Amino acid sequence: MSLLEVTNLNSYYGDSHILFDVSMRVEKNEVVALLGRNGAGKSTTLKSLMGVVTPRTGQVIFDGADIAGKKSHTIAQAGMQLVHEDRRIFGSLNVEENIVLAGLTATSKWPLERIYEMFPRLKERRTSRGTDLSGGEQQMLAIARALVRDPKIILLDEPFEGLAPVIVRDLMKACRNLADAGQTIVLVEQNLAATLTLAQRVYIINNGHIVHEGPAAEIKAAPEILHRHLGV
Repeated sequence: MSLLEVTNLNSYYGDSHILFDVSMRVEKNEVVALLGRNGAGKSTTLKSLMGVVTPRTGQVIFDGADIAGKKSHTIAQAGMQLVHEDRRIFGSLNVEENIVLAGLTATSKWPLERIYEMFPRLKERRTSRGTDLSGGEQQMLAIARALVRDPKIILLDEPFEGLAPVIVRDLMKACRNLADAGQTIVLVEQNLAATLTLAQRVYIINNGHIVHEGPAAEIKAAPEILHRHLGV
């Protein structure tokens, strides 16, 4: 059985039907990317998996248990973590306090040394408040807060958005190290080059429907697939 199996997920914002029978799977130790235009339903898919949006119908089987409709904190305890697009760190706390706080309720957690090994910049800034960090440092901290809980799967929503190329390179390296260490990742990202470098498999979503699924190598070899579904 896959680590994550999503079947016929339908999600709404009020009366607006956003996701239509979305089905996907993620194997243990796999990096899967979800591609699509702005407003296609990518972030809503991640939020529906994490319980931030409650799916109206469908199944989300995570590590053998159906988590569809469960509260976010219950899903987090089961081993899933979502790094939101807006990062959601505590600006009044310093770097180390943010990380320690995130790990308080975790059943197993990473030691701080492992976090700082992954993100040396955070070790340098460990006494700096969240509001004093650059955008790239805040993104590193948001990912670190998820990793400290030793998740079975991490959902990354636009982790490279709006960041300088040198910061993207550092974050890419960290994500590659995570993947090489066996971390299961679902990635939503507009940076196609970065995404196709990291992901093993790709889903394309358009207007709330999954319209393509296949290996990342296939997308690289046949860019017309992206052109057909994304217009790029």
